[in-house]
Amino acid sequence: MTLRTERDKETGVAVVTLDRPEKHNAIDLATAAELAAVWREFRYDDEVRAIVLTGAGEKAFCTGIDRSAVVPQPSSPYSVDDPLIAVGPKANDLWKPVIAAVRGMACGGAFYLLGEADFVIAAEDATFFDPHTTYGMVSAYESVHLALRMPPGEVARLALMGTAERVSARRAYETGLVSEVTAPGEEVAAAVRCAEVVAGYPTEAVQGTVRAVWSAHEPARTQAFARAPHLIALGNLPPDAQAGLFGARQGGGFRVR
Repeated sequence: MTLRTERDKETGVAVVTLDRPEKHNAIDLATAAELAAVWREFRYDDEVRAIVLTGAGEKAFCTGIDRSAVVPQPSSPYSVDDPLIAVGPKANDLWKPVIAAVRGMACGGAFYLLGEADFVIAAEDATFFDPHTTYGMVSAYESVHLALRMPPGEVARLALMGTAERVSARRAYETGLVSEVTAPGEEVAAAVRCAEVVAGYPTEAVQGTVRAVWSAHEPARTQAFARAPHLIALGNLPPDAQAGLFGARQGGGFRVR
């Protein structure tokens, strides 16, 4: 198992932890399947009324897709198989509130999870970045998720600068990606406190509110997601070329802002 799930029946809060710290909580195919399964399981668990999502260890919340994962692709340029498309709660029709607690790195495919969390709490040492362009890949779904939370110019800078720049927790707070910044190690406790408050309210009203907030930007998200596979198919370098860039640019410096 690559996920750890703890339920508190008294408070109605569940904590879901990405549990691959040795891999910076990168998502392999097994983790992707477990995430989809746990969100769908929560739909039927009336004792769980709010969820906190976090990553094990101090170095990373999640670093996106595990680069060792093999994902066969159809030959058609109009189709892309994305193993992360269903890792978030909303993609699995879960409308119970989800609060993300971030420490360390959150990058690339992590934005599939952060984009479907209802709000994000981050430790002061959290950093956010998107490496796609650095390695010859289109940041499509990630940028769409970010664009629903942050000003367009901030999203463009984060996505286009790739690995050259990391957004600090403080800057993420200033631009709307993060709703609260805590001391390192206190982010999960802060998220749990919020979740306990929300879980104490009538669940139908809470879920209806989550759905209402989501519906405000759902049409734009759906339209943007429809274009994403074509942009990826047209703009991504072949896997071998991506791998060459990855090897050549490992260990480079970056700037935190």
